[in-house]
Parts: sequence; structure tokens; C-alpha cells
Amino acid sequence: MPEGRELPEPGASASGSFYFSGTAFRPLILLAALFAAELIPLSIRLDGESLSRHVPLLALMSHYGAWILRGVVGFAVVFVTFAFLRYGVVPGAVKEGQWGGVRLGWLGGHGLAMAGFAGLSWLLYSPRLAVAQANAVAVAWLVTGMAGIVLAALAFVPGRAWAAAVRDTGYLWLQALLAAVAVAMAGGLARSAWAPLTQLTFQLVRALLGVFVSGIVAEPAKAILGTAKFQVEVAPECSGFEGMALIVGFGVVWLTLFRKECRFPQALLLLPAGVLFIYALNIVRITALVLIGNAGAAEIAEGGFHSQAGWIAFAAASLCFSFAARRVPWIAVRGARAEVAGRGMERQGTNPTTAYLLPFLAILAAGMLSAAMTGKFEWLYGLRLVAAAACLWRFRDSYRGLDWRCGWRGVAGGIGLFFVWVGMDRWSGVGGSAAMPVALAGAAAGVRLGWIAVRVLAAVVTVPVAEELAFRGFVMRRVGAEDFEAVAMGAAPWVGVAVSSVLFGLMHGPRWPAGIVAGLLFGWLAKGTGRIGEAVVAHGVTNALIAVYALGFGQWQLW
Repeated sequence: MPEGRELPEPGASASGSFYFSGTAFRPLILLAALFAAELIPLSIRLDGESLSRHVPLLALMSHYGAWILRGVVGFAVVFVTFAFLRYGVVPGAVKEGQWGGVRLGWLGGHGLAMAGFAGLSWLLYSPRLAVAQANAVAVAWLVTGMAGIVLAALAFVPGRAWAAAVRDTGYLWLQALLAAVAVAMAGGLARSAWAPLTQLTFQLVRALLGVFVSGIVAEPAKAILGTAKFQVEVAPECSGFEGMALIVGFGVVWLTLFRKECRFPQALLLLPAGVLFIYALNIVRITALVLIGNAGAAEIAEGGFHSQAGWIAFAAASLCFSFAARRVPWIAVRGARAEVAGRGMERQGTNPTTAYLLPFLAILAAGMLSAAMTGKFEWLYGLRLVAAAACLWRFRDSYRGLDWRCGWRGVAGGIGLFFVWVGMDRWSGVGGSAAMPVALAGAAAGVRLGWIAVRVLAAVVTVPVAEELAFRGFVMRRVGAEDFEAVAMGAAPWVGVAVSSVLFGLMHGPRWPAGIVAGLLFGWLAKGTGRIGEAVVAHGVTNALIAVYALGFGQWQLW
């Protein structure tokens, strides 16, 4: 090494401008949180369909406004993600401990711009706006919106840091822009492809169904297909497009995260292969739906199977994608040696990723299976309890290094979160108020009490342990290092807390805001105390109180 030349710090770019750390990501996390807090209520309140089609600029915004917004978000996500993955740089702080905090002047300018944007939004979407003034208001609306974005970006990240990020990543900004434009265009073209894809799906299901039954009832004009006993409508949503989009998204994320373990460009062939495979599974799914209904189990076909079979197919396609990426020698970098090593780790039970994720995945898989095998009520809920308990027992030795102790913080946090959860549910009005399901209420007393006991036991014991192992034990620490077990719980990066909380929240469907709050609390407890036990106990206490509240006050929508 030439004398006097210093190597860049780990995670730093060649210019030494950036450093991968929780501090480096903090401004980006705060910026994303600000945009999300402003964008969500705006997207709810502003309806592009209400804009006039008689004014050129308004018509353009009505047709393409949503996709332009998605393109902007996509550009930012692609640029920041690959700036770190490919170049090891982040447009944030210069080094650990040197973040200057929020620049209040720029943030104040952002506030003024957003106030103007909100006022112009109210005027722009008002039916009383004169056509002659619409274009001028629309231009001002776009200018204030863009100004708000730029001012917020400068409030959290200095202009020189953004410039250095662009300089150190070469033409990544152009690649990210092209990717965002391609995604936006693909989204717009997708709807036009639904009709022909639906017809193709209809004909393929018809052909496969003919192998098993005779006397097929088919109305191509209405996309109705089945038998004399049971028919279904092959709607555009059943064409298989959504499943193909999901598997492409999964594949892109997989190939990005595990790019060092795959051979390129042949690994890219997994994407079209995954699309064809999940489309074939969709054909099988619709055919099976008709056959189940024709066999006399219409309630199961219309209820559990119809709602869960699609997710089961996606899970199967994802597993096959992952298996091929790691086990096929032509695609996997380590080839056959990786396969042998992987099998050896699985036999010895030493694969940490499997140990931390499998209990949670087992709950999801058991839930899909039990829902698909039942009708409107999930009588086989106990499969979730059994599946999670079996996995936790199988990998019990892998959890010995974790601190399972708990103090008063976990209990207090769980109690406080219960009131927050119930309050947010009432404020949002997501689920309304629901009594005990009719099927359960009408069952024999022993059956009813047994089902409730299993449900409570799973909610208080196995679910908190499995979910905290996955989101706090794995995701929260994995964000900071590939060898996540080497990261102490208290040393997990704050970006890991944020990522695990968002993923945890999204898992809760329409109650995702409350889920994110819960994830942040559990992450804060685990990181602050260094003990996963605090998060598990808080999780269990909240679930126990929700169970008492649901059973005692007839609030089954929470359960």
C-alpha cells in the first residue's frame, strides 16, 4: 500500500463522504416519516376522479397524478436503496455522530409551502373553481408541492450531501429515474392487459376443468364458468395478474438482498419462471374452487378456500423461487457445495434465520391452511398453536443466547399499548363493533369454551414469542448486520427498529397504524433494555387484555 494513503472506513464510499450507520440513516428515516404523515391524509382527502376533464392540465393530473406520485416515491426508494447496496453511500450524515440535526429554517419553509399546498388543494378540488382559473391554480399547486418536497429534503439532509450522493453514484440517478418511469408506465398498462389475460385464464380453466367433470357451464361474455351445481365468475382480479406482480416484487427483493449468492444474468430467468409458475397455480386454484363447490362444499369454496388459496399459491411460488435461487448449481454461486452445507445446517438445527423466522411463518401457513379448509368460521384455529409450538420446541436451543427476562417496563408497556390500540380502533372506525360469531355462539358449550381457550393461549403465548423472534430478534438486528446474532439486542440500529415496526404494522391489515405504533413500542423496549423478554411480555399482556375486552364487552372485531 503506498505510504500516506488511507483506506476508506468500512461502509464508506471512495470519497469518504458517507458512512453506513444508524446516524447516517436517521435523517432519511425522519424525512420518510414526515412525507408519510403528510401524504397519507392528503391521498385520502384528494380524489383525482373529481377533477374536471375539461381543463387540459386538470385532465392530465386526473389521469396520471397517482402514477406520477408513485413514480416520485419509486425513484427515491430505488436511488437510496441502490446507493447503499451498490456503492455503500447514503445521502445522510457525513460520519457517525456528525449529523447536524433538523435545519429549522428549511423546515419552516417546508411548513409554509405545505400550508399553501393544502389551501390550493382545497381550492383546486372545489366544484366552485372557475374553469378560467383552473390552470393557474393547478400550476401553483404543483409548484408549491414540489417546493415542499425540496425544502423538506434540505431540512434533513444538506444540499452538499445530496450533491455528493449523486456524484459518487455516477449515473444511478438516471437508472433510478428510468426504473421509476418504467414502473409507472407498467402500472398504467397493466389495467389494459387485464381483459385479454382474463379471457386466457377463462379458457385455460375451462380446458383443465374438462379433464375432471363433464357438462361444463360456460358463458364467455360474462366470464361465468363451472358446472350445473356450482359456477364462478372469472373476474379481472382473478386473472392472475396480481399474483404475477407479487412474485416479481418478491423476486426483485430476493435477488437484490442475496445478489452475492446468485449468478447473473442467469438468475434473472427466475423472474419469468416465477411468473409462469404462479400463473399456472392460479389456473389450478380456480379449477379447484369449482371442483370443491361442485362436490357439495360450496361454503368452503366461497369462504376459506377462495380467500386463502391465492396466498397459499404465492407462498408456494416464493418458496420454490428461494429454493431454486439457492440450490440450483447453475444459479447459485456455491452450487452443490452450498446445497450440501445448507442441508447440513438444517440437520443440525444451526441455521439462525430459519430458527427465528420459521415459527412465525408456520403460524401464517397454518392460518392459511385452516381457513382454506373451513367455511365462514375458522374452526381449525388450533393448527396455528400446534404449528408454532412445534417450531419453537424444535429450535429451542437457538434461543438460549437471548435474554428472556422482563421487568416492569414490559408489563406497563403492554397495558398502555392496549388503551392505545382500542383508542385508535375507535377513532378510525375500521371494524365497528362485532359480537361473537354466529357459528361459535351456536356451538355446544364445551366446543365453544375449548376453541376460546386455544385462541387465548395462542394469542398470549405462542404468537408473541414467534412474532418477536421474527421482527425484533431477526429483522431489527438483521438490518444492521448480516450476522444478526452477533448484534446485541441493545445495539440494534434505530433504522432496524423502524423497518421492523413498519413490516409489523403492515401485517395487521387495515389496523396498520396501530400495528406500527405497537412495533415501535416493542422495538424500543427490546433495544432500550437489551432483552427480548420485555417485548414478548408487553406483546402478551396487550393480547391478553384485548382477549378480555373482546370476550367481556362483545368487541370481537379486535380479535
